[in-house]
Amino acid sequence: MWYYEKKLEYPVKIKNSCPKMARYVITQYGGPDGELGASLRYLSQRFSMPTNEAKGILNDIGTEELAHLEMVGTMVHQLLKDVPVDVLEKEGLGAYYSDHDHAVYPVNASGVPFTAAAFQSKGDPVADLVEDLAAEQKARATYENLINLAQDPDVIDPLRFLREREVVHFQRFGEALRIVQNKLAQKKYFIKKPY
Repeated sequence: MWYYEKKLEYPVKIKNSCPKMARYVITQYGGPDGELGASLRYLSQRFSMPTNEAKGILNDIGTEELAHLEMVGTMVHQLLKDVPVDVLEKEGLGAYYSDHDHAVYPVNASGVPFTAAAFQSKGDPVADLVEDLAAEQKARATYENLINLAQDPDVIDPLRFLREREVVHFQRFGEALRIVQNKLAQKKYFIKKPY
């Protein structure tokens, strides 16, 4: 069960539209290392975890990724707000506009729509957690790339926040992996019941 607080996890207040930056930032909405895929990955993998602690970590992070999806969507919306069609087209968003107008739609920076094929829910808790560790590092690297592309402090600030959360998630998945490996290393004892 989740409680939705009707505010962003971190404020996004972009004053100047910039369709070029929106085109880049949207990859963290619907790209292969973005927030939509991350939340679906973790919320699906939690069912295969052998301990309640590991399930809780995946649930917590998967839920927070939904909050990040909301932040990234807000960034894209603000970056595209009131941008005329001719400017969108000039910035390489003509095809995007023809399908979605100014709406926020899950695609990567090249315009390829989101697909769940980019992630796995294997059912092997160690394999899933190692994938999650790698996913967080790829998301962190993408946020660093976006920060390098950005010039507006209003864009850079929430990107930095999101990058730092990827670092925290990486640490939490390391904790979950240790918990799971300890659980799997325990010897199994069977008690013979007298009949």
